[in-house]
Amino acid sequence: MERDDLIEYSLHTHHSEEKGKEIRKKIIFVTILLTAVTILEVGLGAFIKQSNAIWPFVKWSFVILTLFKAGYIVMVFMHLGDERKWMRYVILLPYFIFVLYLIFIAIWEGLAVGQAWETYGF
Repeated sequence: MERDDLIEYSLHTHHSEEKGKEIRKKIIFVTILLTAVTILEVGLGAFIKQSNAIWPFVKWSFVILTLFKAGYIVMVFMHLGDERKWMRYVILLPYFIFVLYLIFIAIWEGLAVGQAWETYGF
């Protein structure tokens, strides 16, 4: 009986050089896109101070960019982008609804805590 942990699976790839170039091009594109979005997030956080008037927009841009990155990672690395459109929606839509729910709860409770502090004079 042959042990399956000794098999070199990389030797079983059967694609042409053109397909290999296409795969490498996709890997480079994904790497550059995710790096660019991360650099944008870090740049916004590093150079815009919290006392600035546009800070609420910066916070929401963090949320939107993070959701974009998470969805894109699921589409590419978990091969959800290869599925049918309805399957993508079945998987991603509840995720985005849940994240929006968590944001709503955080804002709602944050406002309640702020009102409680004001009520007791802090």
